[in-house]
Amino acid sequence: MAHVFQPFDLERIMSRWENVVEYNLSESGVHPVTLAELAAYDSTLVQRMLEIELGYGVANGSLALREAIAQWYPGTTPDNVLVTVGCAEANFLVFTTLLQAGDSVAIQVPNYLQGWGLAHNLGAVRMTFRLDPDRGWALDEEQLRQAVTDATKLVAVCNPNNPTGHIMTLAEMDAVVRVAERRGAWLLTDEVYAGAERETDTFTPTFYGRYDRVLAAGSLSKAYGLPGLRIGWVVGPVEMIDQLWARHEYLSISTAKLSNHLLAPIALSRQVRPALLDRTRQYIRRGWSVFEAWADEHADVVSVVPPQAAAIAFPRYHLAIDSITLTDRLIHDASVLVAPGDHFGIPHHLRVSYGLEHAYLREGLNRIAAVLRRTAEEKGTASKVADAAI
Repeated sequence: MAHVFQPFDLERIMSRWENVVEYNLSESGVHPVTLAELAAYDSTLVQRMLEIELGYGVANGSLALREAIAQWYPGTTPDNVLVTVGCAEANFLVFTTLLQAGDSVAIQVPNYLQGWGLAHNLGAVRMTFRLDPDRGWALDEEQLRQAVTDATKLVAVCNPNNPTGHIMTLAEMDAVVRVAERRGAWLLTDEVYAGAERETDTFTPTFYGRYDRVLAAGSLSKAYGLPGLRIGWVVGPVEMIDQLWARHEYLSISTAKLSNHLLAPIALSRQVRPALLDRTRQYIRRGWSVFEAWADEHADVVSVVPPQAAAIAFPRYHLAIDSITLTDRLIHDASVLVAPGDHFGIPHHLRVSYGLEHAYLREGLNRIAAVLRRTAEEKGTASKVADAAI
């Protein structure tokens, strides 16, 4: 039976509006690094950029870049690493390599639901397990056990989580590994927000190495503030990396040479990486103070579980309007873009960026508040609603 193509709803709305609105609070990274900022870490960078030949990059990632990535994952070598066009390609390759029509996949919700749409388009059976908002977005281990069966080929999690900013405890991580291992399922861990911790300088531990079927995906887009480099990666067993690489050649062949051979290795070096992560954490911590004050001011219409990581908050609004309609109203009435909670599997929530310049952030939040107030006058407050759309 043919499946009707399911678009990636979140990216559809972002790509349509993020360069149109006056205030884009939909992104999930911090204010991006400039090339001048990156060049300040390496006095020879500009000259080397001018001298580089703009041919194809190494298809699976330059050796320098794969070495730079591998050093941050215990027990790996460059052969365990495939460089991709962002983490989105890494996720795409894993889903399309491991799943066929009729296979079962268990997906954490809320989540960046790229995998949800991919699984549908592949004809896979989709199961979910949840983070519980009433327990600070803690993992619902009973739902996890129910979602992962003997038919499950793949379990997909995002840690730190997008959109909640929740960081799994070691006990939660152990539970995920234990359930996947018991069924022999592959475990895909989207770890793009590791390094973007709000409350600590301790880097969120990777799932890689906890089980022999873990595929850990990352990128320079979030914790490093370098989304324009379009560099992602997946780390895993050599045999599986080779299978992903073979499909990568169908899709993108290689990443851009400047990023692959020069800029990304610098960003991930032992000298530069700590400075980039510190910059990100400072944006997050300063931005959270602005967002928290705003949320407190409007506590009658919004409430939020403080995120432990990432430059995003996932407030719940107490209004009788769905998140997609509310997001559309924000676009057209206030020229502000946020991400609707329904696109993460959770209604009556919005994902809002706060790792931004303060004047820009404050004005964007004030415009959101004005729309929420007008909507409250029209709609009234909502009764307690279910926390699950998917």
